Amino acid sequence: MRTDLNTLLTALYVKIDDHLGRPARTGRPPKLTDAELLTLAVAQALLGIRSEARWLRFLPRHLPGAFPYLPQQSGYNKRLRTAVPLLKRIIRLLALDTDLWTDATWIVDSTPVECGRSRETTKRSELAGWAGYGYCSSHSRFFWGLRLHLICTPAGLPITWALAHPKLDERQVLMAILDHDPTVLADRPGLLIIADKGYVSRELDAYLAERGVRLLRPSYRNRTPHPAQHLLKPVRQLIESVNDSLKGQLDLELHGGRTIDGVTARIAQRLLALTAAIWHNRATGQPVTRCLIAYDH
Repeated sequence: MRTDLNTLLTALYVKIDDHLGRPARTGRPPKLTDAELLTLAVAQALLGIRSEARWLRFLPRHLPGAFPYLPQQSGYNKRLRTAVPLLKRIIRLLALDTDLWTDATWIVDSTPVECGRSRETTKRSELAGWAGYGYCSSHSRFFWGLRLHLICTPAGLPITWALAHPKLDERQVLMAILDHDPTVLADRPGLLIIADKGYVSRELDAYLAERGVRLLRPSYRNRTPHPAQHLLKPVRQLIESVNDSLKGQLDLELHGGRTIDGVTARIAQRLLALTAAIWHNRATGQPVTRCLIAYDH
């Protein structure tokens, strides 16, 4: 099987269409099915075309006949925003269909999702109340927006995720994510979560211990270092590499969303594209699991 965009999109469409089956609703079926909508969204993210209007003009010329019907920009945007639950469901479906889902090691971290820079934007944006000012220590900069809290495997496969206000405590957000989706911890004996210093907390340690999960993170300078702490640095680079794939190749911070629904849909769209690429690379036996080069042109 070839590793190119058309092959990935075909396999993805068939997978989603088989999973969804026939729509349960009565009446006239939509001209653009849910499987086609999600396939469109993944193709847009992989090709790095952020403008939806430009994307819908791009398709007839460069992918002729791939989609029998294309909506207008407003219709595509509305369908995508209302499809967030479906996007999350398909992310989980593809993740479950890989051998990486049973990995006994997870990595957790948060990364900024900038939503504006000017002071006027912060005053007038519909994201006010959801977004806020935060500080990114990795890049030594302040930002206005949200934080993406991502739990993934060392190979970069997303397990679960959430968007939160940048001033919320990372430890509290992690516990809230796991409480919201307790099934992810089921049947995972000996699960190890690797994090950074921001997740140091007795409350979090006790919370995870009750669920049979171990947390490994660097110790503060005035604490006795963990025996395996010297092994954390190369593992720590894995999450930075995943964030770089999301930001450098999938334009995570250039999402263009102006409402909380719009930002959520665009973040889910990019996470689905990353998951689909990993799923397809594993299925086709590619040497590099998280490689998007074959699909971005």
